[in-house]
Amino acid sequence: MGLDLMDVADVARRHPAVVAYLERAERETFRAGLARVEGGDVVGRAIDDYLGKYGMHCSGDIDITRTRWSEDPTLLVPIILGNIENFPPGARRAREERGRLEAENKIAELLGRLSGRRARKAARKMSVLRHFIGYREYSKHACLQRYGLYKEALLGEARKLVARGVIAAPEDVYFLDFEEFRQVVRTGELDYAVIERRREEFEEHGRLAPPRVITSEGEVISGAYDTGALPEGALAGVAVSSGVVEGTARVVLSLEEADVREGDILVTVFSDPSWSPLFVSVKGVVMEVGGVMTHGAVIAREYGLPAVVGVEGATRRIRDGQRIRLNGGEGYVELLSD
Repeated sequence: MGLDLMDVADVARRHPAVVAYLERAERETFRAGLARVEGGDVVGRAIDDYLGKYGMHCSGDIDITRTRWSEDPTLLVPIILGNIENFPPGARRAREERGRLEAENKIAELLGRLSGRRARKAARKMSVLRHFIGYREYSKHACLQRYGLYKEALLGEARKLVARGVIAAPEDVYFLDFEEFRQVVRTGELDYAVIERRREEFEEHGRLAPPRVITSEGEVISGAYDTGALPEGALAGVAVSSGVVEGTARVVLSLEEADVREGDILVTVFSDPSWSPLFVSVKGVVMEVGGVMTHGAVIAREYGLPAVVGVEGATRRIRDGQRIRLNGGEGYVELLSD
């Protein structure tokens, strides 16, 4: 997803009027406004091609109520503009070629330490890993394709309820369970106070800060890191992708508000597959939530980015624009500037 979006940026950068429009684009008028500027038809087709592949994704996309990129393409605009600013034309091809050469050099280095049967066995395993690891994402992608169809059908019924005056907006049905939704569609009757009460509860829950570790039995596990071996003042976490980098911290709480420049260190609460396009630009990752096998950690390793997760309160304790040093091998973050 990340590399393909760099191609969209390359199409857009050839049309200055489109770039200027994207900087002020709004959801309700996005398509109509794009069609009125020079080059808008060309860039529109590139965006539509991208959405045809990935439009069912969004931040938190396992939640069917979240707004998909296909529903609101402006959610992708900050990343497109960031790619235009951060990368030269054709950067996608250069990045792929650099990654290919690095991988081949590393394979040659590893195989150089082996011989005979062990070398042949290792070569086969590395070949399988390189060629098929990408399929790891296909099951989630296929699931979201179906979710997109389900959502379209369900909102179609919700819009009919709006036309009948049963609910005020299609999104009201997000606060009904499936059987309740079925009954409302069948009877046209609804106690609207139920939706109002659940909406209030949802907003209240959104303000809560969950504990970092909860077992499958609901037990909350609390504790503290052993910071004895860490530099004074360092923020402790879990080491998930090795390497040490220094850079500017970019605190991002939502993908649609991301303003990341090449070489920044991403600091966020958590990530999911929809954040992958953002990983193209950064050189390190710090997250409040996660472990060795959570999505952000896995993607960081695949991109070769040093990463530390489980840094409690990272988005509050690290200031946007602050200079930091991230140690992904030891699992800590140092604050280098006030």
